[in-house]
Amino acid sequence: MKLLVLGGTHHVGRAIVETALERGDEVSTLNRGLSRAPAPGVRPLLADRTDPESVRRALGDGQWDAVVDTWAWAPRVVRDSTRLLSGRAGHYGYVSSRGVHRWPWPAGADERAPLVDGDPGSEDEADYAAAKRGGELAVLESFGERALLARAGMILGPYEDVGRIPWWLRRLEKGGRVLAPAPAETPLQYIDVRDLAIWILQAAERGLTGTFTTTGPPGAITLGDLLTTMLEVTGFDTELVWAPPELLLRHGLPLGMEFGLRLPDGSAPSGMHDADVSAAVAEGLTTRPLRETLADTWAWLRAEGDPAPRADAPSPDTWLDAAAEQRLLDQLSH
Repeated sequence: MKLLVLGGTHHVGRAIVETALERGDEVSTLNRGLSRAPAPGVRPLLADRTDPESVRRALGDGQWDAVVDTWAWAPRVVRDSTRLLSGRAGHYGYVSSRGVHRWPWPAGADERAPLVDGDPGSEDEADYAAAKRGGELAVLESFGERALLARAGMILGPYEDVGRIPWWLRRLEKGGRVLAPAPAETPLQYIDVRDLAIWILQAAERGLTGTFTTTGPPGAITLGDLLTTMLEVTGFDTELVWAPPELLLRHGLPLGMEFGLRLPDGSAPSGMHDADVSAAVAEGLTTRPLRETLADTWAWLRAEGDPAPRADAPSPDTWLDAAAEQRLLDQLSH
C-alpha cells in the first residue's frame, strides 16, 4: 500500500511504521520531525498538526491508499486532517481507545457499550475519553464508511511510553524483595503494539471498516503470569512479595493502578480486563506469546534506554514511595 502515518515516532505510531516497512508498504509520515529521525525508507513530511496550513503545505498534492492516525489530544486536529485528506485517501484508520466507553464499564462489554460524549471540533484535550471520542467522530464525519476505529485496550510491547512494563522491569532489575499487588491470579487483558499494528494494516489493505475493540483475549494471562515471566526472561534475582490491595492503600502505595486493577480510592473497577474481542478476532486479530512481548520489550529498553516521560502524565519515577514500600516489606517479613 501507499501509506500515510500521522505521527510515527512514538509507541503505536513507531510500530505502525516499522510493520508497514516490513510488509513492503510505501510509507510517508507526517510529524514535526523533533522526536526521532525518520526510519530508513520513510518519506518524512514535516508539519505541526495543530496548524492546518502547515499540514496542507506538507501534504502537497499527495494521495494515499490508507492513512493511520494515533492522535490523542484536541479532536479539532483530527477533524482538520480528515478534511484535508478525505478526497485523497481511500481508508482512514484511527487508533482509538476503550476509554471512549462511559464509566463504569460493563463486564464483558463489546463495541456496543455506552459511549462518552465527544465534540469533533473541540480544542479540549484534558479529558482523554472525550478527546478520543471526538477524534472518532471527526474521522466518521469525513470518511464515513471508509473509516476504521480501533478501540485498543492496554497496549504493551516495545516503545511503550506509558511506563507500565518498562517501570516494572526497572523495579525488578534492582533485585531483592519487591512488592506486588495481590492476588496474583488477577486476570489481565492487553495487546502487543506490534499485533495491533499488523491488524490495522491488514484491515486497511482489505478495506475493512467499522468499529472494533482491539485487545487480547480475556483470561489469557494473570498478573502473576506477567511478573513471573518478566523474571524468567530477564533472569533477575528478585522475590515478589504479594500484598493485598487494602494493605497497599493503607500505606499509600498505588500498586495495581498502573494496570487498571484499582482506582485511586482503592476500589476495583469492572470491565477493565474482560472485554469481548470476538469481532476483531473474527477479522483476523492474533496475539503473540507473552514471553515474546516481554523479552522484546526488555531488549529494546536495554538498547535504547528508558523512554522520556510523557508530558500528559506523571513521571513513572514519582509513582511509588520507596520508603513506604520498604516499611511495608519490613512489616510483612515479621
